[in-house]
Amino acid sequence: MKKEEALKAIDILRQHYKRWDAPVVTLVAQHTGDPFKTLICALISTRTKDEVTAKVCEKLLKRVQSPQDLLNIPLKELEDLLYPVGFYKTKARHLKELAKDLLDRFQGEVPKDLKDLLSLKGVGRKVANLVLADGYGIPAICVDTHVHRITNRWGLIKTKTPYETERALMEILPKDLWSEINRLLVAFGQRICTPVNPKCYECPISQYCEALRWKG
Repeated sequence: MKKEEALKAIDILRQHYKRWDAPVVTLVAQHTGDPFKTLICALISTRTKDEVTAKVCEKLLKRVQSPQDLLNIPLKELEDLLYPVGFYKTKARHLKELAKDLLDRFQGEVPKDLKDLLSLKGVGRKVANLVLADGYGIPAICVDTHVHRITNRWGLIKTKTPYETERALMEILPKDLWSEINRLLVAFGQRICTPVNPKCYECPISQYCEALRWKG
């Protein structure tokens, strides 16, 4: 896939995004524009399906609106709110530590600097970039398994690690697409371009996909 084809493909995916009713659509709608909610939901989502994360985040964010709320809530109640996400007890403990860190070092605000975000326990590049993109609207490419898999499957890039994918996409895509690419490809990956047995017969951008060209 060439750069020009990728831009056309992204425009087509944008038109299909909400029609897919993918779990990520509901999840993104819950936290976009709020750095704290974005950070919390991203950390909860680790090793948990988006549909489960979305339900848990909806319940949790009715009770917790700030780092202070997170610090004040009893640990057992927090664990109950996080159930049934994966490793919910460990995540509850880590969220408590995160709340204290945000209050102690950042006056209760989620930092908008990548280096500061990465200094928070449990926050890697994927989560940090998601906070920048969805929470603050700052151009950043969040590379998860869908973004890494699909862009390589397309033949747009040839990378081995998420970090390599992030750097490669930053060179190819205009900045105004950086913050959007994750949610488009996650929805696409959940509904059409799945890891195993992708639904190529339903794919609206199959004409641009290098993987299908090889099959043909």
